[in-house]
Amino acid sequence: MFDKEKEMTEMKNYAIIGFGCAGYHAAKAIRKNDPDGRIVVYSDTADPPFNPMLSTYYASDALPLEGTFPFGSMEEIVKDFQLELHSETEAVHVDAAKKEIELADGTRKRFDSILVATGASAVVPASLTENAGRFFLMRTLKDAQNLRNHIEKENVKSAVVIGASMAGIKTAEIFYRKGIPTTLIDGASGLFPLAAYPDVAAMMQAKLNDLKIAQIYNAQVAAIRSNTVELSDGRTLEADCICLCIGVHANIQLVANTKAVEGTEIKIGKGIIVNEQMQTNVPGIFAAGDCCEGKNLQTGETSVIGLWANAGAQGECAGKNMAGKEAVYYGNILHNITHFMDMDFISLGDISLPGEHRRFTGKDFLVEVCMDAGRLNSINIFGQYRISGILKSHLTKRLLHGESTLTPAQRGMLLAEGLPAELINLLGDKES
Repeated sequence: MFDKEKEMTEMKNYAIIGFGCAGYHAAKAIRKNDPDGRIVVYSDTADPPFNPMLSTYYASDALPLEGTFPFGSMEEIVKDFQLELHSETEAVHVDAAKKEIELADGTRKRFDSILVATGASAVVPASLTENAGRFFLMRTLKDAQNLRNHIEKENVKSAVVIGASMAGIKTAEIFYRKGIPTTLIDGASGLFPLAAYPDVAAMMQAKLNDLKIAQIYNAQVAAIRSNTVELSDGRTLEADCICLCIGVHANIQLVANTKAVEGTEIKIGKGIIVNEQMQTNVPGIFAAGDCCEGKNLQTGETSVIGLWANAGAQGECAGKNMAGKEAVYYGNILHNITHFMDMDFISLGDISLPGEHRRFTGKDFLVEVCMDAGRLNSINIFGQYRISGILKSHLTKRLLHGESTLTPAQRGMLLAEGLPAELINLLGDKES
């Protein structure tokens, strides 16, 4: 633990609110660059950093509890980084002008710099909470434990999953693996509406049909009552277990009404807006992870990119800058990689951007690309996860440096994985 007997005036005081992936990497970077600084962590849980992407694996009993904590126990982390930990402690407000944190008990603490790393929470529309029956979310460790306990203790014979999202399909897989008939519902026209092209979504939906997973699209949920899901068109579905997986929203409450200086609020969009140093428009106030909007390389604007690796990189950048070492995080692109029901789906780039679509097939996989003026805008890959790293690197390099050619090594690896030469030439700016 941090040695409280040290002279406080000789060291910098850092605060980290929220201790997930971003908070962890920030603490690690601060300690590396400032061996003597005081790092105070406020967490609303006593658990160590938890990976939300592993929640369904734990809920399905495919992963032990300790496997959901990728950085080890809280005791080890506190010792390694010499943290002053305040677990199960709620911070309710950040006074940016004074660089003070207000806790739920009214206590106020001042720091030299503050990182908001509060993550994101599952979206739960108010219309579905009124007189609602029991339903389960899938975001936190507690959510995973609740669903796991329900399946273990109750005689679940049918399930409904609301939301054809990445979390939704992984939740549906839990029931599929247990032989429980499941219906997947979404208001959009198909699976993964923010990541999949319509034709690719249709192919995956057909595969789900083959697995006897019922799907209802273009359907709005009006209410959840008892064990019944009511749709806006009057249809009803009965289920022993109902799960809601319709997305997440950034936890911005700490700074939502904060004034940095008189008449100027901390800038907020869908998340807390930060620059490439992960600093807000207020000096000394930083944000990282799913609660913030960093640079989107494709649009040049800021956006929430809720990815585990992105949160880690943002947290590390914030920690370095807080400790006085200049660092820049150039940003990221929208991308999703998921494995479900023995299928792989990868989406790279913003699929809403316009361009010409081309489809290519190989042995057991399909690749569809969206090209604009000869350059890759986005890509869907179904059934070939091994090529995703090369193509993400290629797309990122183009956006950062304007380079649009594939290296000989990349070309060779893509050919070895079975990609058609026509596609490789198209991506690499060579005549096919």
